[in-house]
Amino acid sequence: MSNLPLPIVAITIGDPAGIGPEITLDTIIEERVYQECKPFLIGSIDIVKRAMKIKKCNFEINKINHPSEGKFQYGIIDVLETGSYDCESIEYGKVQKLAGQMSYDYVLKSIELGLNKEIDVVATAPIHKEAIKLANCPQPGHTEIYGELTHSDYALTMFNCRNLKVFFVSRHKALKEACDYATKERVLDSVHQINKELVGIGLKNPKIAVAALNPHASDNGLFGTEEADHLIPAVQTAQEQGINAVGPVPADSVFHLGLQGRYDAILSLYHDQGHIACKTLDFERSITITWGLPFMRSSVDHGTAFDIAGKGIAGSVSMLEATLVAVDYWKMKQKNLAYK
Repeated sequence: MSNLPLPIVAITIGDPAGIGPEITLDTIIEERVYQECKPFLIGSIDIVKRAMKIKKCNFEINKINHPSEGKFQYGIIDVLETGSYDCESIEYGKVQKLAGQMSYDYVLKSIELGLNKEIDVVATAPIHKEAIKLANCPQPGHTEIYGELTHSDYALTMFNCRNLKVFFVSRHKALKEACDYATKERVLDSVHQINKELVGIGLKNPKIAVAALNPHASDNGLFGTEEADHLIPAVQTAQEQGINAVGPVPADSVFHLGLQGRYDAILSLYHDQGHIACKTLDFERSITITWGLPFMRSSVDHGTAFDIAGKGIAGSVSMLEATLVAVDYWKMKQKNLAYK
């Protein structure tokens, strides 16, 4: 992997009224980032300068119109703007249409660059769902935006937390709806996608554990029929198709077993099932990777934190982790491709 060229990494600064500008600034002024990649910010220079004032950062700003113009040197912050905005009107900690539009434009620019193969990785700071809705963004969040606008067959969410790789059948659904959503077909599709992506980074015959829905995996039907009706048939079909799937494994133990190294990946059936496990283990280092896109995409898994925006106290561990972990996965993928 050391012989690979450094990947070009776009870091979107997120909603300018939130902590995104601060945590992305902290990330791009971290010296070791430049040892692993060629990073630049997608954002507005006036917003970046405001964050620099808060963080007492005196680095030079290099305005670029294209990634090829980046200097990628420690001490210089390369910034690619997406337009001219009334940045002075942006107030920290408030839902604003303009802030939503700016954050959406930053994401759109990253997609444009990714589809044109001008970047290798995108690391995204948090956007605000209400703000992008005010800006008439038709998708509810990052994953849907990237999935739809890259015309990808799927946008598969994975939580990376230490040595855990946790995937999800569904994410932003009401719990009652999510339980019904976890059908045999959807679980099987997810297992196929997980297997494909893990093989793509060099894992041979990855062991994929499917989490159960009911307590004790229903105890043979004592606590629900979802395991018998959907989860067991999905696992059996995957096995018949040559995939190393196991389960359903009771959800109160599957993540502990995964942490011990029993599984290469875990398929969580709904949002909180996997999120609670990972965030309890290590909140700051639970980051999101989106598989299935034409480029690698990662994100922090926290929000805009309007209550502390502009105060210079936001922790940037997650943003740094999101950037470096995405680079690591990109390198794994490139190394595997080189061996084929």
